[in-house]
Formats: sequence, C-alpha cells, structure tokens
Amino acid sequence: MLVDVVKNILPGRTRAEIEEILGPSLETSYFKSTGRDLIYGLGPQRDSYFSIDSEWLLTYQTRKEIVMSITHIRQSIENVIKYLFEHPGECRYTDKAATAVLEEGLRCRADGPSGATLISDMPKAIGGGGLAPSPGWLLRAALANCDTTVIAMRAAQLGVTLSTLEVTVDSESDDRGLLGMDDTISAGPLGVRTRVRIGADGVAPARLREIVEWAEAHSPVGDAIRRAILSKVEVEIA
Repeated sequence: MLVDVVKNILPGRTRAEIEEILGPSLETSYFKSTGRDLIYGLGPQRDSYFSIDSEWLLTYQTRKEIVMSITHIRQSIENVIKYLFEHPGECRYTDKAATAVLEEGLRCRADGPSGATLISDMPKAIGGGGLAPSPGWLLRAALANCDTTVIAMRAAQLGVTLSTLEVTVDSESDDRGLLGMDDTISAGPLGVRTRVRIGADGVAPARLREIVEWAEAHSPVGDAIRRAILSKVEVEIA
C-alpha cells in the first residue's frame, strides 16, 4: 500500500495536496538537515524481531512541483479577482463567526466553521492552567500567519519563487492594563514588531522589499491591528 502511495498517488502533487492526503507534516529537528519538505512517521521498524528503530517517509518537492504550486496560487487569485469584478455585489460579506466557551478555569475553546477549534489558556501565575497559548500569543500568531500568507500570495502573483519566508511577531505589554491596576495603561499591546526574513534566488532585494510592503498594506489581520475599526459588544444574560 505504501509503495502504491509513493509511486502513484504523491508524485506531481503540491505540498497542500499531500498534507490533505497524509495529514500535517511532522516538525522534527532530527531530519532537519536532510532537506526534505514533508516528514511522516510510519511506526516501528518492520521485518525485525526486535523493533529498535522507526520507519519514516521523507519527501521533497521538485522545482517543477514548486512552480506548479505557484502557478496554481496565481491562477486561483486571478480567477477570484475576475469573478469579483464581474460580481461586485459579492465583494462585501459577513465573516464566519468564532464562538468561544469557557471550559475550565481560564481555559477557553473557540469553535468555527468546518469543525475548526482553537484552545487558549492563561499562565499559571495568573490563575490559568498554562496548557495552551494565551489569546495574546494567538493574536501575534494570527498576524504572523496572515502576513506570511499574503506575502506568499503576492510573490506567486508576480511569479516569484520564494526560497525563504519567515515572519516573526512580538510585542510589548504592561500587565497593569489587563489587571485594571492603572486605567491610563492600555490592556492590549503597547507596540507590535514584525520581522520578515525573505529570500528568492535571482531576485533583487528591492523587489522582495516591495513584495513585503505590498503584503503589509493588504494583510487583513495587520490592517485590523493598525486601524481603528468599528467594534460593538452585545450582552445576553443567560
């Protein structure tokens, strides 16, 4: 069965398609130096009386497969832009809701469309269990992921094959705002810093900076953080 998957099912597919079939790739430092793009643990070593080792499936994308992935992204974006120009009434819509419930202590679970689930918790020092990221970290992760996505989209639109893309977001906070110790101090971050590490063979640094600048201006999460947007709270007593 594994041979059939490797020889007949996986070749020619994009990373996203492979992960849809096999699930998310494992992030393990053990195989980091192999240069493989996708890593999967297959279980204990077979054909051995004593299974003292494990078997792994390591794959990598060829240049052709990477180009196919970029082409697919570019064509998809172009198709959506064309459709929205032809159907302007469908450009604006209500985003899908995220509904959070308190599970235990300060641990919360947010549910969304298609079974999406996100868990948050707070550090033990403030009364949480410390078993999941805090909402503040998830906000930074959302910004990092969103910026990374839009940079990749813009690069694909321009036909640029990125060899490196890493976005790191950190911030500075003052707990006195969260705890209500001083109303002159904001509860949210006092400042946010985004660092982008980007590279592409044969592409001038100025062009890569233009891609990042364009993406920063069109990142939905980044825009929501930078711009004062209308926000309304409704309270229902159960």
